Amino acid sequence: MVSSDQVLALVQSHSERDDSQFYSVAMQVAAREARAGREKFAQELRDLVDQVRVSAPPTPKISPVVPLIQPRGEVASLLSVSYPTNRLADLVLSSGVKEQINGLLLEQRQRQTLAQYGLSPSRRVLMIGPPGTGKTSTAYVVAGELGLPLFVIRFDALITKFMGETAAKLRLIFDELAQTRGVYLFDEVDALAGDRGMSNDVGEIRRVLNSFLQFLESDTSDSLVMAATNHPGLLDHAIYRRFDLVIRYPLPDNEAVEQIICNRLASFKLNGLAWPSVVDAAAGLSQAEICVASEIAAKKAVLSGSDVISTGSLVSALAERPRKSPTIVGGQ
Repeated sequence: MVSSDQVLALVQSHSERDDSQFYSVAMQVAAREARAGREKFAQELRDLVDQVRVSAPPTPKISPVVPLIQPRGEVASLLSVSYPTNRLADLVLSSGVKEQINGLLLEQRQRQTLAQYGLSPSRRVLMIGPPGTGKTSTAYVVAGELGLPLFVIRFDALITKFMGETAAKLRLIFDELAQTRGVYLFDEVDALAGDRGMSNDVGEIRRVLNSFLQFLESDTSDSLVMAATNHPGLLDHAIYRRFDLVIRYPLPDNEAVEQIICNRLASFKLNGLAWPSVVDAAAGLSQAEICVASEIAAKKAVLSGSDVISTGSLVSALAERPRKSPTIVGGQ
């Protein structure tokens, strides 16, 4: 059965005349139907999409006219900006994570309604979990769903050997954050917000963390601050209190594994796959690693002149992907 997210994505892409996104979601629907045992309908939908693609080449997406915001001056070296078009339906996430993201988006879209009651929407989000589980992608989705620019903080330019300079550069970022509404992503934030109690810490590093905490505390802008880490155990405990929302990203469960593979291989025939074997082979892998393995199996199929993904090929590709024990994420 088609999910509500997919229906919304179909309508959204149609309204924006984004044919490539419309076809992509339609193929995801076909994959979902095939997984549910409705193979006949799934194949008819795939054939229809292929037919329309050939007869009517995709028209370019018509986007609303928005000024291209580019940081200027010294802050330009600290931020990279993009204008994502990603949608929540593009991500395979656990129901709990998706519910938190939907809640965040709803609060942002209803900011004026909340303001009438003296309330503010959540706008500081800390994302924690193993690599490749969708944390960075979530920032792109939030920016895309809200039609905001995404600013990614460049830690290579931010953190210098002179900690006083780092704090000054942090101030520039938060000044920009107040002037230009957007989604600001501090990826791998543990590089900036490490535990002040660690034995190898030094006074200057603690002062940088204190500055970061103070900037977060005093920020009253309309921008969203999103921070991500693969190593929550390295974070200073005080950082958690500065965020309105903490989202924990688990590794994909069995159902998510199937959905990730079906979405990534929507153009291929998967009806012959032995799913129990595939799911077992994917145990312990992140979304990103499952996608890489799926692409490897797909390339083998294409180069052998087939559009059928074999169980052996996919299981082999999954088994070869590196695994890392997930970081234990505890409450704070």
